[in-house]
Amino acid sequence: MSDGAFLGLVAGLGLLSIWWSMWEQDGTAPRRGPIGRIREQLRDDLITVGLGTVPPAAVPALSAGMGLVIAAALWAASSAVVPSLTIGAVASVLPVLVLRSAARRRATALREVWPEAVDHVNSAIRAGLSLPEALVQLSRKGPEELRPAFTEFALDYQASGDFARCLDRLKVRLADPVGDRIVEALRITRDVGGTDLGGLLRTLAAFLREDARTRSELEARQSWTVNAARLALAAPWIVLALMATRPEAAQAYDSATGLLLIVVGAAVSLIAYRVMLLIARLPQDERVLR
Repeated sequence: MSDGAFLGLVAGLGLLSIWWSMWEQDGTAPRRGPIGRIREQLRDDLITVGLGTVPPAAVPALSAGMGLVIAAALWAASSAVVPSLTIGAVASVLPVLVLRSAARRRATALREVWPEAVDHVNSAIRAGLSLPEALVQLSRKGPEELRPAFTEFALDYQASGDFARCLDRLKVRLADPVGDRIVEALRITRDVGGTDLGGLLRTLAAFLREDARTRSELEARQSWTVNAARLALAAPWIVLALMATRPEAAQAYDSATGLLLIVVGAAVSLIAYRVMLLIARLPQDERVLR
């Protein structure tokens, strides 16, 4: 591959990234199809980690930009096109992986504190507070992780008094499947005038504690296996990245044979990693009550 073709590919991918990042997020209706689900997942992950103002399109744009920069840097150091493009492509997924990892850690932390929040609401209702007031007091007495979202809920309810609309906005700020179920349970109870709200909340808190305890035990037992598999997957690409910094080593892969070797290795690594994830996967909560 000539230097001009490589530079043209880099420029084209850069222009594609800029064009993609200029798309506006449609907040009125959910998008359908794989692209829509990916955008929704990115949006939920950004909200979960506290970056709700960042548009979902910025994540793939950042990934593409990072991959292009690393590929260009390696190409400048080694003049080897194939290893540079390969390492750039692998590096482009790092922002998405970091975001997903941070979102999972945040979701795990929220899973641990939701039972406490439900207990606070139950205690407030037993003390004579209305349901909106019980939710508002979570902004002052609830778990630290949930206070910002319920502070915004309190401000919304104080400004509008529309409990249903405030619950919808609360679900968007939480972007959490457990929060969705709790909000909808409270909404239904308020709409139909249920008299056994205390029993419902106690049952829900007990279920959430049991689910969190079981999931934590399973994750602790399988974490060392999953981490070892991830290390085994990353090790060859780390070695290739180190080799790409030495021109004489990188040139050995800058051929059709080297490209075939890299593509086969990537396919085998990806298939093995996906099989490992399928074997070790735990049931994950999904947001079905958006």
